[in-house]
Amino acid sequence: MTSGGSRSNRGRMKSFFIIFFLNVLFTGSVLAERADKDKPVHLEADRATVQDANKLATFTGNVVLTQGTLVIRADKMTVKEDANGFQQATAFGNLASFRQKRDGRDEYVEGWSERMEYDGKADKVQLFKKARLRRGQDEVHGDYISYDAINEFFQVTSNNNASTQTHTEGRVRAVIQPKKKEPKPDAENP
Repeated sequence: MTSGGSRSNRGRMKSFFIIFFLNVLFTGSVLAERADKDKPVHLEADRATVQDANKLATFTGNVVLTQGTLVIRADKMTVKEDANGFQQATAFGNLASFRQKRDGRDEYVEGWSERMEYDGKADKVQLFKKARLRRGQDEVHGDYISYDAINEFFQVTSNNNASTQTHTEGRVRAVIQPKKKEPKPDAENP
């Protein structure tokens, strides 16, 4: 096997382990507030342009999209609605952000990036450039982060061509806080 093939396999294994690691870290704990999908979408901005025929709207200046516990903030946002009424939003900013409550818990998932794409039908957020995602005190950084709330799946990738613009040096980074252990019941005392 050539060294190029070996590097390619190492890259695939590295991606597999990163995805596996993040799934173990976040599984069962990132599901978004289920009631959010049934809530109306509210949008605020300094300016808006609406193309009714295309079901496309562009909002600029201090944009805030709210749907239940989901809040997306950006400098500019385009929102397209499909035939079933589901919204797809693309947000741009320095940095655009989202925050959403976890289902059944008093805890939030938050993310930041230069460009963010939200798919209301799939309940998925994708973060591009300077991407950062935080749940509680655990945090991941990369050039691209995909957060699928329905399937409880995270994917984080980095740009192998490191640049000072991304501040990630071409690597995925994670900070995981130790979990508190539950005290064991004392079996000797009735």
